[in-house]
This record gives sequence, structure tokens and C-alpha cells, in this order.
Amino acid sequence: MTSHLFAISFDASEPLRLAQFWSGLLGREMVDDPHDGVLLLPTKDAEFHIRFAPNQQPKVVQNRMHFDLTSSSLEDQRQTVARALELGARHTDIGQGPEIDHVVLADPEGNEFDVIAPGNNFLAGCGFIGALACDGSQQVGYFWSEALGWPLVWDQDEETAIQSPNGGTKITWGGPPYMSNGGRDRVRFDLAPDPDVDPQVEVDRLLSLGATRIDTDAAAGRLVLADPDGAEFGLLTSR
Repeated sequence: MTSHLFAISFDASEPLRLAQFWSGLLGREMVDDPHDGVLLLPTKDAEFHIRFAPNQQPKVVQNRMHFDLTSSSLEDQRQTVARALELGARHTDIGQGPEIDHVVLADPEGNEFDVIAPGNNFLAGCGFIGALACDGSQQVGYFWSEALGWPLVWDQDEETAIQSPNGGTKITWGGPPYMSNGGRDRVRFDLAPDPDVDPQVEVDRLLSLGATRIDTDAAAGRLVLADPDGAEFGLLTSR
């Protein structure tokens, strides 16, 4: 492995306001992002940063990635929902039926997330952010398994999931049918090469696995790539 998942990055019209919401909900410390924006720090080694980057492009479609938050009991689920609503979340309808046992919410800028009911065996032991649930193909699950060096922990009926060897949040891809990204993914992966790896060597490796190069954001110290499904992600090229 020559890259690690540094952060899940959110576009935000008000990065500080959005960071304050997620900091309050997740109990994570906020710090300034040296490349502009706000970061939430991990609380455990297996966790990633969460980044809020300034971008004024409006949200027009449902995100292709969202967090699944876990619950230890029905009361714990209720308390998480209540805390989220108090911090500025709202209930949202993405077509879920009345039979579901999870609660679908949106943060203050409309980013969807789920509060999962207790007893979900697939997310047992994964932590509060049980999963980052993504729209995507089986092929892209294989790509990210190779790119991050995370083993597949689910591969069935075109659905895939990977997890760090150290445990923590699972990343899942739901298979067809696929969603539109509305022209830009507002939630993305930010990768960082290992310290002893030349960023260009890592770019070449990702391209050989099936990524495509989109752009270079020199001011932000990152290269913009896309995975085999066309979902953009960043590779940090400066510390």
C-alpha cells in the first residue's frame, strides 16, 4: 500500500458551520485545514479525518456517499436523532418506505446520512460511523480495495465492501442501479501518499489500477483524479 485514506471531504458553502454540526454530532475536535477549510480530527488510529472545503456550487442531487451512524439501542438511536436535529439536521425523504428501521436525516447543507437501528450485524464493531455507504459498481469496490490496501469484507450480488485491516468504518458500494452525480461529487475521498513515496509514483500506480487524471489544484496541494466509476477523489501532493 502506498496511499492511505486521509479524509472524507465535503464541499460546503459555510465550512465552519458544517464542521461545527459534525463536530457536535460525532464528538470530534475541529482544527484549521492548512489548505483552506476545516478538519475534524480522528479519535482512533483506524479513523479518517473529515474535511469541509469551501465551495459555493449548490447541492442539486442526492449525494453518492453518505454516513451510516450506528446505535447500541433504540433509545441510543432516538438520542442520536434528537441531538442531530438540535444541532441543525432535518428529516429528509430519499424514497425510503415506511418499513425501514433507520432514520434518514440531512445535515445543515443537505448532505444525507442515516441513523441505523440497533442489531445491525454487518456494522457490529465498526464504531459510531459504521459505514460510508457509496453508490457504485463492483469494479469500483475492487479498485478501492487495491488502491487502499483494504481487504474486501463483502462481495455478493454486485455489492462490495472494504474495511481497513485495523478495523473501523466500512466503505460499501451498492451496485446497480446507479445515481447521477449532478456534475460534481460534493463528498469525496482525499488520499495521501505514504511519507517515503514520491507522489508521481503513486499517481502512476493509481492510473494503472484504473483511475483517470482530472486536474491539478496546485494552490490546495492536491491532484484531482477519478475512480473507474467517474467519482472524483483527491491525492494530496503537499503536507
